[in-house]
Amino acid sequence: MNKELDFYFDVGSPTAYLAHERLKQLSQQYGLKVNYKPMLLGGVHKATGNQPPGVVPFKGKYMLKDIPRFARRYNVPMTFNSAFPINTLPLMRGALAAEQQGCFMAYVDTVFKAMWVNNKNMGKLEIIGEVLTEAGLDADALITATQDPAIKQALITVTEEAVAREVFGAPTLFMDGEMYFGQDRLDFIEEALQ
Repeated sequence: MNKELDFYFDVGSPTAYLAHERLKQLSQQYGLKVNYKPMLLGGVHKATGNQPPGVVPFKGKYMLKDIPRFARRYNVPMTFNSAFPINTLPLMRGALAAEQQGCFMAYVDTVFKAMWVNNKNMGKLEIIGEVLTEAGLDADALITATQDPAIKQALITVTEEAVAREVFGAPTLFMDGEMYFGQDRLDFIEEALQ
């Protein structure tokens, strides 16, 4: 029987990028079904009193060494974004717009790659437009949809759902009733899949 997993993420998180890439590998290898849950990490932090790791100087310095280790382990390209941290509100609304428009995975792959491989400043609307257009996506339709009240509400709803499930950061995964925080917990997911 194939397993199913809920994946709460924000494209502004480098560890969410690593989890996304590793989950694609696990999906292919084990037939894992991943339910992507785009949330606003800043909203989760505010609601839970959490802070990004970079706010703690030693932890931020450590993560700059640890993240590349996992990129090598998963055999995925990784470049730390020089514009980090980026306001991801338009990007996360865009993910929900892409879901509505039937191009969700192409959008998520494109945005993660732009952020964490190609070092694009995805906090700038003109860069977002260029990146989406180059990927063959309808940038105008996606960017326009980010202003739709229903899309704005959908992001609020998923973020509130995450907090209700006691999510405090990204990435957070749920499988078989268990919560796993961080891409460095994916070994537990793989054990369960085996």
